[in-house]
Order: sequence, then structure tokens, then C-alpha cells
Amino acid sequence: MGTREVNQATLDLIKSFEGIPDGDPSTVNLDPYLDPIGIWTIGWGHAISHGNDWLRGKENRKLAQSLYPGGITIAQAEVLLRADLMDAGKDVVAVVKVPLNDNQLGALVSFVFNLGLGNLKISTLLKMLNGGDYAAAADQLLRWNRAGGKVLAGLTRRREAERALFLA
Repeated sequence: MGTREVNQATLDLIKSFEGIPDGDPSTVNLDPYLDPIGIWTIGWGHAISHGNDWLRGKENRKLAQSLYPGGITIAQAEVLLRADLMDAGKDVVAVVKVPLNDNQLGALVSFVFNLGLGNLKISTLLKMLNGGDYAAAADQLLRWNRAGGKVLAGLTRRREAERALFLA
């Protein structure tokens, strides 16, 4: 299938759910912040890695800031997001064995960007999609709305938006 950039609808969806928090609003640029599961992040959901893992925990604030001294601009955040989405797109293309239109690809890229390739690989969603049942695969997106065993309204809205994009 090859690698393709995601369409504008996908970028808009991801940006709307990721937001662009600033870890230090007193500075001009965007600074690292801790995401809801304790990973240092910058821009639109760009997880900061250190060594072979994600940089985690409040105790690593200085290290996160030292990796992005002075923060980043909105333009740099856009570059990071597009690179992350290209990586997620390559991951999706590697495991999906059926043709995808731009919206279907975008919905799956959003899913992988949010939840990781490992979750897509083990999902009934992928089994159904690779079996050619696109409608059932779209419905499976809705099942991925929990964190810590609890249904989260934001994840429910995101999965509904991904399903709508997938079916558009």
C-alpha cells in the first residue's frame, strides 16, 4: 500500500483531541508537560523518549526541559506531529492487509497514535478489517474507550470521531 501522509480531516481530528498544552505558560514557546498517564510530552501529543523508553514521572521535569531548552514553536510542534503520524501510518500499513481509503487510514493512524500499535495488533478490529469486514471493524473502534478499566468521556468522543472518519 505504501506510506501516505494523513489527510487534513485526520490532522484536525487528532489536534482537537490532543490539544496543545504548555508545561510552562510563563514562557513564549511550548514546554514539556506530563500527559495523563505520566509521560513527558510536548506539542500535540509528542511523547518524549529518553534512552529506550518514554520519559516518565514528575521527578524528570528538569530532564524533560533540558531536552527541549527554550521549548518549541507551534511550527515545530506541527513538524513533530506530522513525523509522529508518518510513523503511525507506516505501522498501520504494515499490519493492515486490505486497501484503505484516506479516511480509513486516518482513523487508524489516530487510533495508533493514541493507543499504540500493540493494541491494534491484538485487536478484534484488526482481525475484522483484515477479514474484509470494514463496517464491523469501524464498530470495534468504539470498544477502546477505557483507561484504567473505566470508561472515559474523552476517549468515547475520540473513538466516535474516529469511527465517523473511518466510515466517511
